Amino acid sequence: MLQKQAALFLVVSTVMQAPGQSQTSVNEILRLEATIPMPDVQGRIDHVAIDIAGRRLFVAALGNNSIEVIDLSKNIRVHTVRGLAEPQGIAYVPTVNRIFVANRKDGTVRSLDAGSWEPLKSIAYGDDADNLRVDANGHVWVGYGSGALAEFDVDCRRIGEVKLSAHPESFQLEKNGSRVFVNLPKSGKVGVVDRKSRSIIGAWSTGAARSNYPMALDEHNRRLFVVTRDPAKLLVLNTVDGREVAAIPAAGDCDDVFLDERRRLIYAIGGEGAISVFEQRDPDHYVERGRLKTVPGTRTGLFSPDLDRLFVAVRKHESQSAEIRVYAPLSNE
Repeated sequence: MLQKQAALFLVVSTVMQAPGQSQTSVNEILRLEATIPMPDVQGRIDHVAIDIAGRRLFVAALGNNSIEVIDLSKNIRVHTVRGLAEPQGIAYVPTVNRIFVANRKDGTVRSLDAGSWEPLKSIAYGDDADNLRVDANGHVWVGYGSGALAEFDVDCRRIGEVKLSAHPESFQLEKNGSRVFVNLPKSGKVGVVDRKSRSIIGAWSTGAARSNYPMALDEHNRRLFVVTRDPAKLLVLNTVDGREVAAIPAAGDCDDVFLDERRRLIYAIGGEGAISVFEQRDPDHYVERGRLKTVPGTRTGLFSPDLDRLFVAVRKHESQSAEIRVYAPLSNE
């Protein structure tokens, strides 16, 4: 009997300490460093942008029809921009010190001076202006309506657009190429757009996994990270041909995913109330290291490689007030 118990202990010990299996808990991988209260912010919080030089965070509080401005040097909220129309996407262009806000309710993208907070110009896209991205030229791209990506400059002058098969959710711009990868959840595809020719050059199916909303790009390793909600999975696609490299269960109701290139970690923020942390062991192999508990409805944020921090937007839920949680990733020094 003792020999059987010893053998069982040896097997269990071997599984727990298998080569390549880290015993570091997810709470150690992401250490809560600060919380920044936003006690009067109601409803859903959408996307987040950052001013690195000024150490400011801009939070699109969709349900509150406001932008919340956070001073990261003091970890306090310093300003609220009111009167928006369900703000979703937000982008900051440092060369002109302006923020751009995409509004779902009226389909506008509005620009504001990020010093005085005075409204500047706007563009009407008609319906459901959503995610925003800034390219290397300082131009802003927006996904909107029943299916389009549009490009405009910092003075809100239209440059061009590309029609798509469905409403675009998260999209990513290549830095060393001209492609845009676009999540099209209603068609169950990832669209591939060429920015120069303004044409669709590919459409990759997400297979049985549907509702692909967030996306991150590992351009160096030619990998695209897409998180689906039905079922909740991290899909890893080869950006050469769209081939699926890996599919791993993830936290549910995810709306933002980020790559921490320094540590080869992927952070997927899930509205079920958890952050999935994945490890990229090499471009073809991935494992979920664990899930960090948050608050139900918390599904957006921002990872800043420059500040080396993960900012998570917590919405009001029952007795929990809205706040920004600042996580410091485990040092790999």
